[in-house]
Amino acid sequence: MSKVVTRFAPSPTGLLHLGNVRTALLNWLYARKHGGRFLLRFEDTDQDRSQVEYIEAIKADLNWLGLQWDGDVLFQSEHAGKHTRALNGLADQGLAYRCFCSESQLSLDRKLASSRGLPPRYVGRCRELACDEAEKRAENEPYVWRLAIHAKEGEVTVPDLLHGHVTFAQRDLDDPVVVRSDGTFTFLLPNAVDDAVDGITHALRGDDHLTNSAYQVWLLERLGYKAPMYLHHGLLLGSDGAKLSKRSGSHSVAELREEGLLPGALVQAMGRLGHPNMPEEAHTATELAVHLDAEHVSTSSVRWSDEEMWRWHTRLLHELDSELLIPMIKTFVPDVGHERLLAFAALIGKNLQRVEDAALFQRLLDVKAPLEAEALSVLLGAGTEFYQHALDAWHVSPDWKSWTVAVKAKTGCKGKSLFMPLRVALSGALHGPEMSDVVAFLGTDAIVARMECASLVCIEGQAET
Repeated sequence: MSKVVTRFAPSPTGLLHLGNVRTALLNWLYARKHGGRFLLRFEDTDQDRSQVEYIEAIKADLNWLGLQWDGDVLFQSEHAGKHTRALNGLADQGLAYRCFCSESQLSLDRKLASSRGLPPRYVGRCRELACDEAEKRAENEPYVWRLAIHAKEGEVTVPDLLHGHVTFAQRDLDDPVVVRSDGTFTFLLPNAVDDAVDGITHALRGDDHLTNSAYQVWLLERLGYKAPMYLHHGLLLGSDGAKLSKRSGSHSVAELREEGLLPGALVQAMGRLGHPNMPEEAHTATELAVHLDAEHVSTSSVRWSDEEMWRWHTRLLHELDSELLIPMIKTFVPDVGHERLLAFAALIGKNLQRVEDAALFQRLLDVKAPLEAEALSVLLGAGTEFYQHALDAWHVSPDWKSWTVAVKAKTGCKGKSLFMPLRVALSGALHGPEMSDVVAFLGTDAIVARMECASLVCIEGQAET
């Protein structure tokens, strides 16, 4: 295989969303798998909608995901001259032509074709216009440029590693618009020419682009370029099987960052879609690249799952070193010294689903930390007498195992009614680390303070009722 070069080519007209992430990730993984290069190219020829802020946001999101590109960032607008020369070259060969048909005429043509059971293709009304006549009309009439692809005979073959070579009969292809009436290029020509100029060898994208690829292969061949090898994968759908939307789980990467998602969780959930044989032990993007089998990525549509993404978030969160966890949980807990916070992170790290869950364990650092309603209910349900007995028992049996035996003997409580009030009083949470570890973390003075505080809360609770 020649040196692999892939690319991600977003339009800087909005924020990076899940569909964009899948395209970027698959191209990045393929390049890394084969020791190749991954390019970032902004298709910024839509000057009215392209914005610098979106360029910077997309770059920041890719860096956050760990999908670094190779070399300088590329811009489609820098190839504008090449696009125009390509169009002129096609026109000189009679392979591109001006079309003066109005939208109302085109709409009528489509309706007539549909009424006859025919596909709504362009009828070719302007295709046979003489060059002189077309140029004269162009002085006063609006027009678009079309490629002269439709023909009774001939074929276009799209090289595809997933589908095999896909052959289109030209009688089934349209004459697509490549330049709008305002003079701006559509996606087809600039995207194809840029791929050729940038040396793209492989392009991974959704199978909704398969017909576009046929048009692009046709024009690249006539411009003397070699088309890249394509991998048209199945589309990314929402959790309900419909087109991905806000309702069915579509997010911008910026929104997920704000929610505290670990970037690796998005990479893991996305990288495994349509690739069921990816090993469980591959926990980084680089490891996913090693095991990528792109030629067998599913050609069927795949469904996005927020739940799977957050499961990966929890799994990766549990694998984080305590030092790395500290800056993530710091805003959710009382301000304590670094060493104490480090020990706290080590204690609760495996019990977090999301980083904000650290707030549930504030009582481990601050005896007066507020309790969640359910936890408070457990504490009040145990009552003052329970905690007085627990305090007395601790002074006699200051370790977790013997302490619970003594409290059981004094109160008659056992099972959940014994352990849950102690857990809540000490940690503030209904679930969490092993209680022997909690006891070791707190030490005698802190445990005594929490038993006394629990007693006081119960007294105050009784007074209020």
